[in-house]
Amino acid sequence: MSNHVTSVTERLVQPILEEMNLELVDIEFKNEGQNWYLRVFIDKEGGVDIEECGQVSEQLSEKLDEEDPIEMPYFLEVASPGAERPLKTEADFHKFVGEYVYMKLYEPIDGEKEFEGTLKSFEDSTAIVEIRIKTRKKQLEIPYQKIAKANLAVTFN
Repeated sequence: MSNHVTSVTERLVQPILEEMNLELVDIEFKNEGQNWYLRVFIDKEGGVDIEECGQVSEQLSEKLDEEDPIEMPYFLEVASPGAERPLKTEADFHKFVGEYVYMKLYEPIDGEKEFEGTLKSFEDSTAIVEIRIKTRKKQLEIPYQKIAKANLAVTFN
């Protein structure tokens, strides 16, 4: 159900975003309490503003009403991914080299499955992440296919 909704939403929202020079970051369809939420996260260089989110929401809402892929009542939210934007594709990893990231892996590297550090490079489907262990820095090679989840992280120095 959720996959069907997100794939239909992606197909409907993509042309709207292309026309506005915006990028699709993520789509989620989830139940929270008694309500269902369809959330579409969009971005562009320099970030998106509330007006752009409103325009996308309005146009997408019309398309969803026409096609009506969701049986139950739901709330549509179009938003910026914020400071902890998810990294979903290899292109995202290329784009955010130099940024501080959080990664959760499918299988451990050096006995750990979660890392935070600076994304130093992304070549040949491998992320090089510089992590800090107490006072020393270490670079890890993390194959893309081992990454279960990744997002930009906020760091406090």
